[in-house]
Amino acid sequence: MKQIKDRFRQLEDIYPKNEASSIFYICMTTLLGCTKAELLCMREITLSEEQSCRLDQMLERLMKHEPIQHITKQSEFYGSTFCVTKDTLIPRPETEELADWIITDWSGKECSALDIGTGSGCIAITLAKNMKKAEVTAIDISEEALIVAKENAKVNSCHINFAQLDILDRQKRDKAGTFDIIVSNPPYIREAEKEDMQRNVLDYEPATALFVPDNDPLLFYREIAEFGKTHLKNGGKLYFEINQAFGNETVELLSNLGYEDIILRKDMFGKDRMIRATHK
Repeated sequence: MKQIKDRFRQLEDIYPKNEASSIFYICMTTLLGCTKAELLCMREITLSEEQSCRLDQMLERLMKHEPIQHITKQSEFYGSTFCVTKDTLIPRPETEELADWIITDWSGKECSALDIGTGSGCIAITLAKNMKKAEVTAIDISEEALIVAKENAKVNSCHINFAQLDILDRQKRDKAGTFDIIVSNPPYIREAEKEDMQRNVLDYEPATALFVPDNDPLLFYREIAEFGKTHLKNGGKLYFEINQAFGNETVELLSNLGYEDIILRKDMFGKDRMIRATHK
């Protein structure tokens, strides 16, 4: 085991030590087809020639800052496994908190939900799995992302109504139905913030799902909130993941559009990250 761990030490030059350790366990459980608990119980590990070659390939890609989730082609989210590709964002723990908020509010209730910008489908599928009485619809502008999301729904045995739609296209979006829940984790990173971002995000995740113009950082929030005014049922709720730098501004935007009972929540790292607002 020590000999194998030594091969991973090079990762500490570009990853924090705890992240490099996490990557080690993901790589090894993938290579050996075992759980982390099973791996920890192994006193000795002997890799076959094929496994050793695969490990070298993994390390080479990791040293180029490629995300481990792209290398293994999967990511964990809310207790389920999702396929991720270059066409989808890698699910983040903060987004799990957003999904959990919705599940806590609506579990056991008959409701309809729309996930805007579904990507891998992680939010929509998580809602469908944990809200048995919910009818879930998911849209995305990317045909490639929808292919991934549909496969994830199939693997997770969930029925989701998928559709390709640009939420900024007002004429086409007006044909959508009405919902009890609208949720979105839209693009919210300003172009000016690129210089502060890690290469594994900049080089490997879809820019269309990440960035907004510097001069209009609330573009998607405004458009989705406007859409919600006519497509949320009375008492329906809008849930957003937001840019931590624009918590108060997003609250003000929603208030000016007539939304009520607006709640701004911090994530596990103490940053403004989620908003819930009610349409009445």
